[in-house]
Amino acid sequence: MEISENNEELFEHFSFSADKGQEPVRVDKFLMNRIENATRNKIQKAAKSGYIFSNNIAIKQNYKVKPGDNIKVMFHHPPYENLIVGEKIDIDVIFEDNDLMVVNKPPNMVVHPGHGNYTGTLLNGLIYHNNNLPENTDGRPGLVHRIDKDTSGLLVVAKTEKALTNLAKQFFHKQIERKYLAIVWGVPKPLKHTIDENLARDKKNRMIMSVPSNDELGKKAVTHYEVIEDLGYVSLIECQLETGRTHQIRAHMKHIGHPIFNDHRYGGDKILKGTIFNKYKQFVENCYKIMPRQALHAKTLGFLHPVNNEKMHFEIQLPDDFNSCLEKWKKYSKNS
Repeated sequence: MEISENNEELFEHFSFSADKGQEPVRVDKFLMNRIENATRNKIQKAAKSGYIFSNNIAIKQNYKVKPGDNIKVMFHHPPYENLIVGEKIDIDVIFEDNDLMVVNKPPNMVVHPGHGNYTGTLLNGLIYHNNNLPENTDGRPGLVHRIDKDTSGLLVVAKTEKALTNLAKQFFHKQIERKYLAIVWGVPKPLKHTIDENLARDKKNRMIMSVPSNDELGKKAVTHYEVIEDLGYVSLIECQLETGRTHQIRAHMKHIGHPIFNDHRYGGDKILKGTIFNKYKQFVENCYKIMPRQALHAKTLGFLHPVNNEKMHFEIQLPDDFNSCLEKWKKYSKNS
């Protein structure tokens, strides 16, 4: 069955193109590696119902994906993330005028609706606050950039088309100042350095980014870091982004052997430095409980105002969970 054969309209929910080097793999496994929160059972049900296509032909769950295949998941309803509804959500607005808003996103909040997160996002709250936000190229009102669900900190939101276009250009031309604080395992050497390594979707786990073995693959990614405080088994670092790739700081820090503390996607939720004693293990696990997310915070945001060209600069303090975790490590470092 071809997509066009069915009289009922189908809506595209996911689309993936298999790389040239793709090894033959069952489509259910292929999709599980690419769709967050998807289970094999759900994917197999979709295939049995004729909702999974390869090159516009419906396929079964045991279909082997080949290099160059275009795999689509289609349903009879539009993606829920396209149906964004305003919700009364408390938003920490740091600054607002007629053209833009700067907000402080708390940890554990998704920026925009997506698979498995259709409500309670920052965007749902923003639309409730202002239902005339201009749509970006992805159809997401007001958003110029985003930060990960478990990363806290500053975001700028455009309120007019002019502001959206201007801010997007500033991001494209690397004119935005973005600094992050992170707790990482170990102490990176040298203490101040630039990581200039391309990033691409990891070949084995498509949910994460990694540095490809071939320099010609992936997209340019540049992170400047500096160690602010050496705490023995971990350190507090400041990162300045020159580019803004998905998971950039998280992937770069893992690449140099210093994953972000409690970053489960990138291996930072394992005890990578320290002693073998149970007391130390308990201490680290207590830190994980205090801060059950990656220790990453977008603390500084700077840009030129899109209308009057005035220099705007914002800084936000660490949230309570990050601060408590950091203080515990400082105390431990001092007493050990």
